[in-house]
Amino acid sequence: MPRRATAILVAALGALLLPVAAPAQFSDTYNFLRGVRDRDFATVRDLVEQPSSTVINVRDRSTGEGALHIVTRRRDSQWLLYLLRQNANPDIRDSEGNTPLHIAAQIGYPDAVNWLRIVNAELDARNNRGETPLILAVQQRNAGIVRQLVDAGANPDIADSVVGLSARDYAARDGRSADIVTILESAEAATETAPVMGPTPN
Repeated sequence: MPRRATAILVAALGALLLPVAAPAQFSDTYNFLRGVRDRDFATVRDLVEQPSSTVINVRDRSTGEGALHIVTRRRDSQWLLYLLRQNANPDIRDSEGNTPLHIAAQIGYPDAVNWLRIVNAELDARNNRGETPLILAVQQRNAGIVRQLVDAGANPDIADSVVGLSARDYAARDGRSADIVTILESAEAATETAPVMGPTPN
């Protein structure tokens, strides 16, 4: 056999004998978020319920989204309740500063608004544009969500940092939002007429 052919054969055999690299190992963060996106409950449960696990509040490196953002956006009530029962942070923020409550208000997901309120999500959280969940609900003309947030104590007078308008301002400017204006005004009136609790001065 010619020397050149022999050298090629030896090199090929050598390559075959090299140890095969092990399959890439993905991090718990990757596996957890992929499991949430794929609705792979077994994988998610195994990662979340390990002793001292903190994976439930990890965030995607590219979007900043946590598991609560993902399941809220897809209106997945079962997964949302599971994550909240496992003490997921209701105020976790994505790369745009949005909390799950921002998303619920923007897409009109009343069940999520209610459950996030129950676990004391910050009602007046502001995203990177200074928008509160109430501002987003007003912009969507969703009177039901506006009512939920106002009844829970959301402040209609916090202005955003883009145009400097509050939820009340946006409602007043929109001629199609008379019902929302009424909700905001009734909330203000209720606050003004609320009885004083506790001892009164002589």
